[in-house]
Amino acid sequence: MDAPRTVAAGRTASPTTARLINDRLALQLLQSEGALTAGQLKTLTGLSRPTVADLVERLQEAGLITVVGESGAQRRGPNARLYGIVADRAHLVGLDLRTHSVTVAVADLLGEVRAERTVPIGPDDTPGAAVAAALAGLDKALAAAGAPHPHTIAVGAPGLVDPATGRLGGTDWIPSWHVALAGELRARRAVPVLLENEVNLAAIAEQRDGAARDHDTFVLLWLGHGTGAAVVLDGMLRRGASGGTGEIGFLPVPGTAALPSASGCDGGFHSLAGSAAICALAAQHGLPAEAGAGPAAADAPSPDTDAPPAEAVVRAAVAVGGAGAAFLDALAARIALGVAAVCAVLDPGCVVLGGEIGSGGGEELAGRVAGHLARLSPLRTDVRAGALGGRAVLRGAVLAARDAAQNELFGAAGPGVSSRP
Repeated sequence: MDAPRTVAAGRTASPTTARLINDRLALQLLQSEGALTAGQLKTLTGLSRPTVADLVERLQEAGLITVVGESGAQRRGPNARLYGIVADRAHLVGLDLRTHSVTVAVADLLGEVRAERTVPIGPDDTPGAAVAAALAGLDKALAAAGAPHPHTIAVGAPGLVDPATGRLGGTDWIPSWHVALAGELRARRAVPVLLENEVNLAAIAEQRDGAARDHDTFVLLWLGHGTGAAVVLDGMLRRGASGGTGEIGFLPVPGTAALPSASGCDGGFHSLAGSAAICALAAQHGLPAEAGAGPAAADAPSPDTDAPPAEAVVRAAVAVGGAGAAFLDALAARIALGVAAVCAVLDPGCVVLGGEIGSGGGEELAGRVAGHLARLSPLRTDVRAGALGGRAVLRGAVLAARDAAQNELFGAAGPGVSSRP
């Protein structure tokens, strides 16, 4: 039997805590590496063969792992058995709330999506009708995934999420049905409901699966219908005292007609880099942008998605060159103003241009932003295009729900990422 592991200077773990740590380590390896034999677990964990045999037995009895095959046709017996996590041990729900839609994803314990539904919300729908439609979409997704009883639900929504209460607050500018839906989810489902700012979830997804996988410190600049930012420092998501870290739309910047106010960001960075402003800029450069008629058009949903119209404008500019290049350079100069302000305060070393527009502009837009930034800031900063686009919010919600479920099922004593990074 292995000696208790040291958990802090001058302290050692009790046998019970050591078992929890070893179990969690084995489960994390099975998640990251896939199915493994007991021998492979021994090699990767550094534990003794008897200790590995004990933890495998414990995890099987707990219903967390099972035999999923054998390591080779020529091998037989216990040493050849491949063990894997029981993915159906728990089902998770992620929701992405937009102004005109809600998208639901149902995933297994490994984070693999089993079913997905998008429900459009009409501009004239009452809050009650919107909530009813969203809940019906959730029920259909759960039924399609064969998961009537989800373990954890994570919701991504625009606005401020109070770090103390986990509830939406200070959000007079967001749809009222968002708050109502969060309340109904808590009331109708006797499961944990995690509410998180949408851009924060996007940052989690870009760090785990996207453009920031090699960075523990970075800023995600969200470019969609509006603007926002998420700050990750030393691997930890920072929310601020009131949950307002990253409300970059309110940032006062040169080039706007007015200043932002406590009740609106129309005079801030949003006025330069929101979807309506980008479409208007495209029209000034003679680009064929049907959505460039003004703020009303740029805020309206497309028939099939809730993506910002500026996404198509930016993608077209990247493709056509010529006038498109001039437009992209002007847009990059605007975006660089916000990035420079972030870098002056945080010096993150890496900024990811996320959201539908950041992803649509790709490396062409990111490179131009980097060029303008180098003339504004002495701080070396890597500017990258987001890899996940608008789907980053939904993926981040699934990952947050997975983290919370695994923290409970795998044991909180072991290492791992908190569901509230």
